Amino acid sequence: MKVSVIVPTWNEASNIEACVDSALQCGAAEVVVSDGGSSDGTLEIAESLSDRRVRCLRAPSGRGVQLRAAAEMATGEMLLFLHADNRLPGDALEQLRQADWPVWGGFRQHIDANGWRYRWLEWGNAWRARVRSNVFGDQAIFVQRDAYDRAGGFAAVSLMEDVMLSAELRKITPASLLPGPVRVDARRWQQRGVLRQTLLNWRIQHAFAKGASPEELRQIYDR
Repeated sequence: MKVSVIVPTWNEASNIEACVDSALQCGAAEVVVSDGGSSDGTLEIAESLSDRRVRCLRAPSGRGVQLRAAAEMATGEMLLFLHADNRLPGDALEQLRQADWPVWGGFRQHIDANGWRYRWLEWGNAWRARVRSNVFGDQAIFVQRDAYDRAGGFAAVSLMEDVMLSAELRKITPASLLPGPVRVDARRWQQRGVLRQTLLNWRIQHAFAKGASPEELRQIYDR
């Protein structure tokens, strides 16, 4: 099955090359970089990569918007959405093959920091994906093209696009969780603090469940 890896970017100059390389190393048929208006040279770095499997586009800012635009451009039968500060394991596509190409799901994570708090986060995120079929974007969501289309694709929003897509996909079938691990940059937890960032994530999910719009959620996150 042909796999397209899609990477949304905004000011990820320090991460984009290693991220794309991780996708190419595990055998992606193509990598589509969808940039939302970076000012630090992210797109220029991506465009300079010599591998012809790398394709780039400019999209309006907002991760859901960028992901949706890139998915329309991608040609793979399996779409894999990878955050720019994440790295795929070298056998990521082999794990998909060995699992007989599951309809959709994500990978276990390894957050690049030491300490029991990060291991607790990894365990909790895996539990959420496995038990609740709620897969977050930093778990490298993968989905077969026909299921993605049936679910309506990513909503053109700036926040919670992963939760919204998971909600539609689990109506089709439960998520699969593969061993991974996807390596995840710890920067957002280190910047805000593990407890503070986790509580913020919970607050946003609670507000979303109560009917808050993506724009309102964006305001909560930015504050």
